[in-house]
Amino acid sequence: MTTTQEALLPGTRRALLHRIAVAQAEGRAPSLVAAVVRDGQAVWHGARTSVDGHGPDETVQYRIGSVTKIFTAVLVMRLRDEGLLDLGDPLERYVPDTGAGEATIAELLAHTAGLAAESPGPWWERTPGSLRPELSDVLGEQPLLHPVGRHHHYSNPGYTVLGALVERLRGAPWEEVLRDEILEPLGLHRTSARPEPPHAGGWAVHPWADAMLPEPTEDLGRMAPAGQLWSTTGDLARFAAFLARGDDRVLSAHSVREMRTPAAPAETADVVDGVTYGLGMQIQLRDGRLLVGHSGSLPGFLANLTIGVEDDVAAVVLANCTSGPLLGAVGADLVRIVAEAEPRIPEPWRPLREVDPAVLDLVGQWYWGTHAFGMRATADGLVALAPLAGGGRRARFRANGDGTWTGLEGYYAGELLRPVRRPDGSVSHLDLGSFVFTRQPYDPGAPVPGGVDPEGWRGIG
Repeated sequence: MTTTQEALLPGTRRALLHRIAVAQAEGRAPSLVAAVVRDGQAVWHGARTSVDGHGPDETVQYRIGSVTKIFTAVLVMRLRDEGLLDLGDPLERYVPDTGAGEATIAELLAHTAGLAAESPGPWWERTPGSLRPELSDVLGEQPLLHPVGRHHHYSNPGYTVLGALVERLRGAPWEEVLRDEILEPLGLHRTSARPEPPHAGGWAVHPWADAMLPEPTEDLGRMAPAGQLWSTTGDLARFAAFLARGDDRVLSAHSVREMRTPAAPAETADVVDGVTYGLGMQIQLRDGRLLVGHSGSLPGFLANLTIGVEDDVAAVVLANCTSGPLLGAVGADLVRIVAEAEPRIPEPWRPLREVDPAVLDLVGQWYWGTHAFGMRATADGLVALAPLAGGGRRARFRANGDGTWTGLEGYYAGELLRPVRRPDGSVSHLDLGSFVFTRQPYDPGAPVPGGVDPEGWRGIG
């Protein structure tokens, strides 16, 4: 991926540089690097460092911690798409005798399997993975802390289990499968399980003094699928472009979109904060903008990948310190700066290549009782139903080839939309999951459930 600095206006580039400069200075990070992706291409790279005459670029590796989880989730989704598993299958079917076998694959991906947040024993991020050679060492004697499927409880051991699942079904180590199925196809040649020069060193910065302490760099062993990887802003920019669009060599756009869809029940605090979790991806609503991605941390390193899907802008931010700058906020700000300073220019409107008269019969105004809706045919061959005013249930529908349509999202996801025609072929009404939509409010000529008063509409006389 070529970085085209000229793709952004000078004022935008300065605002991006200012934001990471503030983050590095106020967060007291030895170094901080960032990249911005727009329309699938890296358009900006920036760096700030405490070392004079040295500026890490998009080829310098940093440890990315839990951003690794997205890679592991992609591997699992590939298994699903190949028909080797179903997300609703229990873990026990593929990896028996873990003590958490009743949890489903989807629940593990969404951190709703009820597993503990961390592995038992000494702090796994600062100790050798050889201390936890088996899954039983990672999960402990009582893996489940919560009822399966009831709560979102972030779990690092859960992604260790998913890594074991990948190994079991592929018959190869997680690291090898990752390289063959994601890193090589996407050209992520500077992403690896172990550091490869040039790479940053990890530091702890004293909370009350401008002093630093080197952090150990441990091989996480079994815990690798939860946080082992090293990468660069250049590689993660390519990965962000893939997560926004999909790539059939790795995972389809439909499956990537599924990963970005909320899959975890939200706690009260999550609703207030506007955050939830999909299948391996964090989701948040920030300043009215929907953002997806993941944060990561290991002793000595912080990482963040943030994608503004509707704006088609993504940001990657990496730092080599244990704590300090809030990279999630920085990533969200980088997306916002570009999206607001240089709003996305929409594609030109073009008419449909072909017009299906049967679809034209469906478009226009409909009423569910007294609620007014509009149906529109879209350029991608779908139809979209939405309230004419205010909020309410809305969805797009996909044609089934037999005159019926299936809802793709929201309240009507999976529900059947059936146009009911009169003997002359004209549409009488729409049946949507038993709801009747008519061309006029409570049309007496349509089979409205409960009937329509024969005296019709009236005033208070």
